[in-house]
Amino acid sequence: MELCLMIEGQEGVTWPQWLALARACEAHGVGALFRSDHYANLDGLHPERGALDAWATLAALAASTTTLRLGTMVSPVTFRHPSQLARVVVTVDHVSGGRVELGLGAGWHEAEHRAHGFPFPEPSVRMDMLKEQLQVIVGSWTQAPFSFVGDHYTLRDLDAQPRPVQRPHPPLIVGGEGGPRSLALAAAYADEYNTAFATPERARSLKAALAAACERVGREQLPLSVMTGMLVGEDEAELRRRAVALERLAGIPDPVRNPPSGWIVGTSERACEQLAALRDAGVARVMCQHLLHEDLDAVALIGERLAPAVS
Repeated sequence: MELCLMIEGQEGVTWPQWLALARACEAHGVGALFRSDHYANLDGLHPERGALDAWATLAALAASTTTLRLGTMVSPVTFRHPSQLARVVVTVDHVSGGRVELGLGAGWHEAEHRAHGFPFPEPSVRMDMLKEQLQVIVGSWTQAPFSFVGDHYTLRDLDAQPRPVQRPHPPLIVGGEGGPRSLALAAAYADEYNTAFATPERARSLKAALAAACERVGREQLPLSVMTGMLVGEDEAELRRRAVALERLAGIPDPVRNPPSGWIVGTSERACEQLAALRDAGVARVMCQHLLHEDLDAVALIGERLAPAVS
């Protein structure tokens, strides 16, 4: 099982912090850095916490790193036209020399859409948009000329040059909560399925449902990944220091005694046990949500202590 770093970019992460996090990943053996694709603080309590654009940030990080894979977890279909998103991803693919991945989902945060003037249709419509965006993105990456007529998007004789560096195209990750429709879309178009904050029991159930969805369309089973919060210390004293900082930053009361559901919380030894349980349930990757952005020692702990123990 692979461990990746996951950063919530809408929580005021500055460019110097992004650069430091990416370089810490490369220095300590964390192979991939994913970031959320939001434009506003999600709890509405901290409007002062800024959000650099996800894909602009990834393009800049691509030019500032050499081995680190980069991606979104996940980009909502409501923010961008699929032709434009496909071009942006290909741009980062070229800048990075083939190190980008696209996580795509239906979107969910209504207040953020309202504030920025983005349409926010009902869930069934957003799922329709997700299907069409997957079709358009894959088609524009792999076919020329490419035409498409759907309920939401229409393209005529597109020859989108240049082609991606990665062949047949950059990895596509569909994010969702395990509903039958998102699983079916992943089975039809994606290279990986991601869900958030899953317990081992939930992951095992989801793995079986994903396998069934893939079987229905005649595909081999896709990898399942989990994005979940992580609060880890090398020992109890370090864990407690990080818990105090996390409570102050995110308002999570006593996260060591009362960890949020699905989180990896504990000393490195206990964290390895929890991660191993996810691995044994069939999870291929864990995107470790790291909310203490200035704490680079925690990144080192993930790469040097936890990742080798569960690989």
